[in-house]
Amino acid sequence: MIAVGSDHGGIKLKKEIIKHLDLKNIFFKDYGTHEKKSVDYPDIAEKVCAELTKSDCNFGILICKTGIGMCMAANKYKNIRAVRVTCLFDAKISRKHNNANIICLGEKTISQNTAIDVIKTFIETDFDNGRHLKRITKIEKNAEKFQNQKSDDF
Repeated sequence: MIAVGSDHGGIKLKKEIIKHLDLKNIFFKDYGTHEKKSVDYPDIAEKVCAELTKSDCNFGILICKTGIGMCMAANKYKNIRAVRVTCLFDAKISRKHNNANIICLGEKTISQNTAIDVIKTFIETDFDNGRHLKRITKIEKNAEKFQNQKSDDF
C-alpha cells in the first residue's frame, strides 16, 4: 500500500501518478488535496506520515511545487526517511543505502514520465542493509537525542 498526498502546487502531477498506480493495480490511499484551493503542505505531509507509521502502508509519495517543502515537513516525523528525487539514480540509491520510505516530487521540477519512472524504481528497489543499517540507526538515535534536549543545551 502507498500513501499519496499533494498540496495545491502538486495536484496535477498527483492525479497523473494516481492514474498510473490504478493502471498498474497498485493499491494506494489518497490523502488530498483534491482541489486547486490553497492548502498547507505540512498538513498533507502529516497525514501521509501518520499513515506510514500506523498502518500497512510501505511507502509514501508527497508532491508539491518543488518537493522541498514536503520533504522537510515529512522528515520531522519519527521513522520517516523522506527524500526529494529528481532522477532514477536518486530513487535507487535512496532506497538501497538509506531505506527511504517517502519519495517527494516537485510538479515544477520533474516531468510526468520521469516521475512515473522514479516511483517505479523507488518501489522496486530493496534496501541493502549491511553497513547502511548502522548509519540509519545512528540517524534515528541522533533524532531521539536532539528531540529530548533543551534549546539551551546547544
